[in-house]
Amino acid sequence: MAHEISNMRLLSHNNLDGYPNIGEGMAIHVTKDGRRIMWLAHETVIDFTAVDVTDPREQKVVFQKALPHPEMRSNSLAIVGDVMYVAHQTRKWGLPNSGMDVYDVSTPEAPKLIGNFDTGPSKGTHVLWSVDGEYAHLATAMPDVTPYSERDFQFYVIVDVKDPTKPVEAGRWWVPGVMEGDDVPALERHYPDMGNSAHNTNVYPRRPDRAYCGFKDGGVIILDISDKAHPKQVSRVDYHPPMPQPAFTHTALPLFDRNLMIVTDESVRESGEDWPKLVWVMDISTEENPTILSTLPLPSQEELASRPGRYGAHNIHENQPVPTSFISETLIFGTYFNAGLRVHDISNPFQPKEVAYFIPELAGPNKLDGHYADALPGMNINDVYVDENAIIYAADRQRGGMYILEMT
Repeated sequence: MAHEISNMRLLSHNNLDGYPNIGEGMAIHVTKDGRRIMWLAHETVIDFTAVDVTDPREQKVVFQKALPHPEMRSNSLAIVGDVMYVAHQTRKWGLPNSGMDVYDVSTPEAPKLIGNFDTGPSKGTHVLWSVDGEYAHLATAMPDVTPYSERDFQFYVIVDVKDPTKPVEAGRWWVPGVMEGDDVPALERHYPDMGNSAHNTNVYPRRPDRAYCGFKDGGVIILDISDKAHPKQVSRVDYHPPMPQPAFTHTALPLFDRNLMIVTDESVRESGEDWPKLVWVMDISTEENPTILSTLPLPSQEELASRPGRYGAHNIHENQPVPTSFISETLIFGTYFNAGLRVHDISNPFQPKEVAYFIPELAGPNKLDGHYADALPGMNINDVYVDENAIIYAADRQRGGMYILEMT
């Protein structure tokens, strides 16, 4: 299958030395000698990869680190200055190396471990967010609480990283009713049950007192974190049901100048079985009562659901408030697994329009065959990062590696 493309130009492609399965961690670091290094977190075998993208048409791998053991993944990372934070999650409860590692990446060919936030014994950290060098915001398990359901193990933990060599917990929050000992009744379960676990927990310097969170079955939640030790719920919207199950609220992106919030639901079933998994446009002018305005349009179910892999929403470019990130309140860059990378214009939030897309051709064999990639057919575009020059980096969680594109 040749790639499909509209209003974009493919600049280059890299299969990352045969380990192309990228998670949800992408960040650009500019070195002291002016090189631009894209750091990527992986789903299995490899912990993270550094790719020189100084010339986006000639990207090249400059470093790759293996995971400490095969029963884990890194999946997520963030960079502030010369410091990189890497999330570690294990497949089973109680295995080693869960939590967050902290690296000095000033020399990309030789990253140096300088700190660790240990969450053992637990399943560790799935996604993290850090943009200010003061706090890291984790969707993680911790060993000192017990959820009623194992699916609720992952919650929001704020970590003080002002001294990156000694990260310490500053606060935590979970959906009331998920933990033993909560002073409210246990939650009614969704069916299928994906858990009321934190996924993305985004905090922006423009509103350092707010966290914008996706909590899977728990919906999208805005928290007041002005007191880091005692976060409080501002609002919560859960539209499952009536929207398709299984629920999986993933990412919440506030657009501050427009009082809007973009919210994604992750597709978690193969071949369109959980159609439609959508991206929502919400009005948050009254943040205590977010209101759905519209959804971003998708191709028909028939058009792509017959292809291998998941079909539906996942990640969006999150307007990271760092020097190497593109920030837009009208263009939404999203990943849709086998529907590829798609760009929508929300100038009119009631009538979003698709303005560009890219679906790569199916990638061939790689070094992951025999590990897990051969059990996951097709192509699943998983994450996207757009730099300050509007260069677009799209990653495949299975076989494709990284694609670099630009709008035409």
